[in-house]
Amino acid sequence: MNKIKFGVPEGSLREATVQLFKKAGYNILIKERNYFPLIDDPEIECMLIRAQEIPRYVAQGVLDFGISGKDWITENGVDVVEVAELKYSRASKNPMKLVLAVPNDSPIKTIKDLEGKRIATELVNVTKNYLKKNNIKAEVEFSWGATEVKPPKLVDAIAELTETGSSLRANNLRVLDTILESTTRLIANKKSYENKWKKDKMERIAMLLKSALDAEDVVGLMMNVTKGNFDKVKAVLPKGSNPTISSTEEGGFDLFTIVQEKIVRDLLPLLKMAGATEIIEFQLSKVIH
Repeated sequence: MNKIKFGVPEGSLREATVQLFKKAGYNILIKERNYFPLIDDPEIECMLIRAQEIPRYVAQGVLDFGISGKDWITENGVDVVEVAELKYSRASKNPMKLVLAVPNDSPIKTIKDLEGKRIATELVNVTKNYLKKNNIKAEVEFSWGATEVKPPKLVDAIAELTETGSSLRANNLRVLDTILESTTRLIANKKSYENKWKKDKMERIAMLLKSALDAEDVVGLMMNVTKGNFDKVKAVLPKGSNPTISSTEEGGFDLFTIVQEKIVRDLLPLLKMAGATEIIEFQLSKVIH
């Protein structure tokens, strides 16, 4: 049987990745102290590896494909195939940002003031390349964690990944600049991607993962509409909703559409007032465009 080796990201992305795969139809079981998760697809062999290292192992061919952030792909400087961008993280769909930050009362006001200073970060190569592009010479040191507490006593500034900025604010830090924005990516080994069976397998998985993500922010709506109220109801629907319409035996219409979940609380009363009846809202598990 053909098999494909997949890198499941250990760390902050682990649980979000397992949940996303579940929505896509794959059940991953991670047992305590076991770095080879089980998955209910006999064609996939999983390995639990830190997201920071997955790009390197994918590039080397130890893994056929895996999930990591654009930040770690860039940091490792590897040549891999980006099969899909998957906009999810531990807390939201917002991209992670690698930002330069200093204490609120620091005399450093712009990135030019970092000349000759010391910066702590996990993403040393990315930070060094950023400084080089901006013609700034500064010392960049690797941080093993708790980076936010290091300035000003241990370093002058930090380059830190943040999603909401709450940790930076809690540690009285302000942002000087954004070095890069990063989203989660499904990446593949170049040689593996040239194999037709593996490529097809990876692209099918990518399609299901993306369809599960696309379904998270939308809901389906079904309703009955009389012929006399049809134009009024259709006018209430958001532009681009492209409803599916079918005639009923009573001379009216059944209408189905997909809309953003965040607008439903305002939309439903308007549909009712426009004459729609038997309105049903339901969750979607996948949306394939």
